[in-house]
Amino acid sequence: MIETSRKEQTAILIGINYPGQDERETGDYIEELSFLTETAGVKPVKRFIQKLDMPNPRTFVGSGKIEEIARFVENSQVDLAIFDDELSPGQIRNIEKVLGCRIIDRTNLILDIFAGRARTSHARTQVELAQYQYLLPRLAGMWTHLERQKGGIGLRGPGETEIETDRRIIRDKIALLKEQLKKIDTQMATQRKNRGKMVRVALVGYTNVGKSTIMNLLSKSEVFAENKLFATLDTTTRKVVICNLPFLLSDTVGFIRKLPHDLVKSFKSTLDEVRESDLIVHIVDISHPGFEEQINVVNETLAELKSAGKPSILIFNKIDAFSYTERDKYDLTLMQRENYSLSDLKKTWMANDKNHPTVFISATRKENVEELRKLLYEEVKKIHVTRYPYNNFLFDDPPTPPDTLSLRSSYRDRL
Repeated sequence: MIETSRKEQTAILIGINYPGQDERETGDYIEELSFLTETAGVKPVKRFIQKLDMPNPRTFVGSGKIEEIARFVENSQVDLAIFDDELSPGQIRNIEKVLGCRIIDRTNLILDIFAGRARTSHARTQVELAQYQYLLPRLAGMWTHLERQKGGIGLRGPGETEIETDRRIIRDKIALLKEQLKKIDTQMATQRKNRGKMVRVALVGYTNVGKSTIMNLLSKSEVFAENKLFATLDTTTRKVVICNLPFLLSDTVGFIRKLPHDLVKSFKSTLDEVRESDLIVHIVDISHPGFEEQINVVNETLAELKSAGKPSILIFNKIDAFSYTERDKYDLTLMQRENYSLSDLKKTWMANDKNHPTVFISATRKENVEELRKLLYEEVKKIHVTRYPYNNFLFDDPPTPPDTLSLRSSYRDRL
């Protein structure tokens, strides 16, 4: 875990501009890496980006660029070098030799943030398992001992090297953590079964799009919400009633680009809330310049969780922070993404997708919240009346009472 108690650490950020990416897109990726770095408590001081077809197998970036970075690290006494992609064990060893500072890749950084944010024993166990799974293939290059074993008869197997002993220790810990998570998964599954057959709604979305804020708004609860990445790790479920319609609303962990696969597997019981939900509420930060890609990242993660085909609602949040560049009326060039106003976006596919009803809101300023409640009510109602056809009268207009005289006349006619 990154130590930040003594002094504020500094870091440089390193990324690659791959073919097919424009500079704005690459800039967004590095900006997100910067936000992750700040969330971990480290100050980013400089960014290095190189255009490459693929990462250098030895040093990630080219030889000239790595020497340039090394000179900056030496002159500025930087503590960390953080890379925007996952590094191999060999790359970590080679880069450490050149730069002479600690090397962190994107996966390790996300795991560190999760470790710092985990509050419950459930979340800590999930993060610890993902950390050990990440560490196991990297022992040779970045090992700091979990448990020292001194040499001697009876303390180590015959011919077993120290690195092999270390690997065995980690494998044992991984097996133990998996057993602990199995028990937790069973407990969580029992809790979900005990909730009955109420309609279950899951809030999903990219990290820091306002899921917890919307959760608090709809359920009138006090779920922790903060303008930082991964503020929520543990799933929170609350009962919500709109008009006379009750349902369960769950706030889940946020998704992110290149979410470590081991982390997805470790958070299985948390993400089961998404798998077992009846309705998915996908929240999007419309003020983010790359929100379309964030939508794709979430959709890909949902597909990985086998939840892509569920009924869903698309909520475009943070309309209060949305901004655009108004272009000159005499400009005849093709309109760019940054020139679209909010009203322009509402005319696009996003607001007119019949498969995914949409609503534009501001959770912090409570704009269009009633429209959101109405849409949520209608979508939950569709599921509810299918599951409970015998109590549809709760949602229909009360039947008109029959005329008493007409009943009497029809009775006489039968006689």
